[in-house]
Amino acid sequence: ILVTGKRARGLIAVLWLLSFIIGLTPLMGWNKMGAVQNCTNETRRPSGDRRVTCLFENVVPMSYMVYFNFFGCVLLPLFIMLCIYIKIFAVACKQLRQIELVGNCRMTLQKEVSAAKSLAIIVGLFALCWLPLHILNCLILFYPTFAKSKREWMMYLTIILSHTNSVVNPIIYAYRIQDFRYTFRKILSRYSATYDRPFRLSH
Repeated sequence: ILVTGKRARGLIAVLWLLSFIIGLTPLMGWNKMGAVQNCTNETRRPSGDRRVTCLFENVVPMSYMVYFNFFGCVLLPLFIMLCIYIKIFAVACKQLRQIELVGNCRMTLQKEVSAAKSLAIIVGLFALCWLPLHILNCLILFYPTFAKSKREWMMYLTIILSHTNSVVNPIIYAYRIQDFRYTFRKILSRYSATYDRPFRLSH
């Protein structure tokens, strides 16, 4: 399948839409606001108007985090991507061993393998950063005794680790992918030129 700019933009739009749907699912009813235990009514509001401390675990059920978010939106895509990358590397290594590639053909194949390695590293780091949080959620859901005895810092630590993935990704992109570095520098140069223009016109 030929990846054109139009198809890429369409796919990105679809992925963003799916992300919004997944993220808004708790607001559509899959939550535990009706069963929270630490509701308070200290503002002279009607007795039916409840308030709850704004903590993630108080309103988002672990069933959503484990069955829908982890099993459906993380574990399954990770397994599919793992199978795809294994197939890519197997085919590439087979071609490099069996076919005498010279000149541009060999360079093109090596470039594609390098790009696949970069994406595999990104997926691996994603798993490394996010799996601890999802594993902790599974333990909380399936082992109630663990949920009662767990330390708060464990949840905070895994949440921080999951968010570091967003910090690591740009570094990996910049280090491994030359096209990304070129495009990023191009964007910065355009921004710098736009920012400096008013000062030049004022003289």
